[in-house]
Amino acid sequence: MALLQETPGLLEALRGEMTPKFLATRSTEGVPNVVPVISMLPADDQPDALFFGNFLLRKSIKNLQEDRRVGILVITPDLQGWILKGDFLEFQRTGPYVDRQMSSSLLRYNAYTGIRNAGIIRVRSVEDVFRISKLQVAKDYMLARLAALSGAATGDGGVAMPMPVRQEFAKMAAVKVLTWVGRDGYPVVIPALSLQPVKAESLVCWKGTRFPEPQHGAQVASNILTFEAISYQVKGRWAGTRNTGSIQIQEVYAGGPPLPGGRLA
Repeated sequence: MALLQETPGLLEALRGEMTPKFLATRSTEGVPNVVPVISMLPADDQPDALFFGNFLLRKSIKNLQEDRRVGILVITPDLQGWILKGDFLEFQRTGPYVDRQMSSSLLRYNAYTGIRNAGIIRVRSVEDVFRISKLQVAKDYMLARLAALSGAATGDGGVAMPMPVRQEFAKMAAVKVLTWVGRDGYPVVIPALSLQPVKAESLVCWKGTRFPEPQHGAQVASNILTFEAISYQVKGRWAGTRNTGSIQIQEVYAGGPPLPGGRLA
């Protein structure tokens, strides 16, 4: 596990069963998709390998079958994080990875079903290591709010987010991420904690200079995971200004039960 072992704090974060971890995939057409995959864990018997349970991951699984390139974001409750790139290897229906997933606290007592199989990813690079202060989160959130109120980002012409989705994205205390397909074809996934609604048809965030951003007009996806384990995904087009970025919403999806992956708008 050269990469994982040599990156301070990463293995410990990956081993946390409740550490937020996001898996970004892409379709053959280059449309990104990003979902929380809290079950992702480091493999002890393969260098730089991760494994995860195939549980309510319908679109991600389809994408992995079409294109093996993935992006991963790991972020701890104290907002230390790692941005990774990797390659999907295979699914295994039986074996120690499946057994370990089935015995985890996340799946042992779930009211739906067990996993169908376990997926394996080989990490190819650690792209970035970051830490975000709570003060910075609050500052960026307020700057994004002011940008939205001043009309720096408009919501005309998009698909309206249902009210529950808007209410969740309006929260400051939630993990929000942004993903797109990079120049090398791999999905890039970064934290976008200041994302919040502008009207019903778009989201706006304060960019800063810490992380890369999509090209203007790029197809992007964003996911929110709240402390109540509520998750939604939106997809749309990115528009960037000097300080802000916005997503013109085109599609909205549920991220969990009772309609995991189901389209809402």
